[in-house]
Amino acid sequence: MQENLKLIIQTLPNSPGVYQYFDKNGKILYIGKAKSLKKRISSYFNKTLESGKTRILVSKIADIKTINVETEFDALLLENNLIKKYLPRYNVMLRDDKTYPWICIKNEPFPRIFKTRKLIKDGSEYFGPYASVLILNALLDLIKEIYPLRTCTYDLSQKNIEAGKFKVCLEYHIGNCLGPCEGFQTEENYQKNIDSIRQIIKGNYNEAIRFMQDLMKEYAEKLDFETAQSIKEKIELVKNHQAKSTIVSPTIGNVDVFSIISDETSGFVNFLRVNNGAIIQSHTLELKKKLEESDEELLEEAIVEILERFGRHSREIFLPFELDLEIPNVKISVPQIGDKKRLIELSERNAKYYRLEQLKQMKIVDPDRHTNRIMAQMKKDLRMPVEPRHIEGFDNSNIQGTNPVSACVVFKDGKPSKKDYRIFNVKTVVGPDDFATMEEVIYRRYKRVLEEDGDLPQLILIDGGKGQLGAALKSIDKLGLRGKITVIGIAKRLEEIFFPGDSIPLYLDKASETLKVLQHVRNESHRFGITKHRNLRSKNSFNSELEGIPGIGKKTIQELLSKFKSVKRIKSATKEELAEIVGNARAEKILKFFQNNS
Repeated sequence: MQENLKLIIQTLPNSPGVYQYFDKNGKILYIGKAKSLKKRISSYFNKTLESGKTRILVSKIADIKTINVETEFDALLLENNLIKKYLPRYNVMLRDDKTYPWICIKNEPFPRIFKTRKLIKDGSEYFGPYASVLILNALLDLIKEIYPLRTCTYDLSQKNIEAGKFKVCLEYHIGNCLGPCEGFQTEENYQKNIDSIRQIIKGNYNEAIRFMQDLMKEYAEKLDFETAQSIKEKIELVKNHQAKSTIVSPTIGNVDVFSIISDETSGFVNFLRVNNGAIIQSHTLELKKKLEESDEELLEEAIVEILERFGRHSREIFLPFELDLEIPNVKISVPQIGDKKRLIELSERNAKYYRLEQLKQMKIVDPDRHTNRIMAQMKKDLRMPVEPRHIEGFDNSNIQGTNPVSACVVFKDGKPSKKDYRIFNVKTVVGPDDFATMEEVIYRRYKRVLEEDGDLPQLILIDGGKGQLGAALKSIDKLGLRGKITVIGIAKRLEEIFFPGDSIPLYLDKASETLKVLQHVRNESHRFGITKHRNLRSKNSFNSELEGIPGIGKKTIQELLSKFKSVKRIKSATKEELAEIVGNARAEKILKFFQNNS
């Protein structure tokens, strides 16, 4: 470590803050936050770093600068802002460049309510953003159906209205507006509607329903039953909308819910905002990993980013696991049972669905990135030193010990390379001995690869459990390849994955992409082996029937099959047709043999 870095670390405070790593050219490499700056920064230099990417980062650090703050949450906020400003190479990258729409209540007399993607700091109120435009439009349609609001852009100041500058438009005549431009509706009455709308947007439907019920009674007492009936119908609309929105217990109140799922390259954090039992917002954020960040680190980053973007309205947050995180005036809890736990599960399902959609799009738009991600995930899941870009899978096929063969299939970048498939006719094994067959075939395959200076695979997949894996490893050891190639076995019953020297198998999630690739290799080797085995048995059955004809040798049999293609056609051939191939004498022998057998 450089002397100037040692001096900086020795004088660091134990207080919360943000640190910035710079390279020799003064460019920011990484920005981080810490509860204790001294402990966090020292950990980069005082311990053996497991991550190769982190080791590279540390080797490039030429200078360190810190900013002290009062609380850890302040550090989180500052870190978030600095990352977005400087975009350091080694920081988590937010893969979310969309501009989501908001609902705006304009700061003006007789406020308009509309959808916008631009936030203007003029005192207007903004609600959102909404990840789903469909949900936003449905909400605006409901508001329009219930409340008569103006859509014009006139400056409806009291002075302009009294001066008679404006005339009512078509919206007034069809009942969508009550004509505030000509003074037909007071600002006080209009503002009551806006207050009620504000409650609906926030998810406080009960407040809006109570307001409309009071209004309905007021018109009924005035014997204006037509207006009262109209308000009653609007109450039903709000109740129906509320019923569709309420999917959790209304006793939960206002809460923000966060969950995360991740793979080798990215984390996907879902956010749900619940108001009075109704989910009023949902958003998923993708974070691109740079330094093999943990789920805890990614979730912490995402919470700060999302709360900055959507605002902090709830006094409680639900998380799937404990975080060393404190947010002023906010209670953080990890639900274990009931409706609260189901909210976490719902959030996780949203994150999984979003990830699947992103992966499908990536597979189409950027197949190379899709392949790289799967290879990186397989390397991690199978504890390999390198990515399994070249995989070879083996499966044995025999029925009652006859015509034993072994199939070798080759996958490159997770896809079958059929031109490289090979079939092995077993030579030294007598009877149905799966272990000995595997030992022979593995030895023959890689002895030849070594002799021809061919490419060795990074991963060998054996179809079978401990026994087949052990047999394969005997040949691997004879050839001196132990440690150079990862060899694993996969058992069909429970999809157990066996590693050399490990008595406990690995069980991967059924939806795991690593398991899907391994299953594809296993199934392809089985299919290829069975197909070749059937062809061999069929060919041998032809030969065995013809070999019973006296005076007919193997060469003659090959000539007959080459011409007639099947034994059935040979049986139905005339003497003249047979004589053209084998002569009159042998043609008579063939006809006589089949006549006697029939």
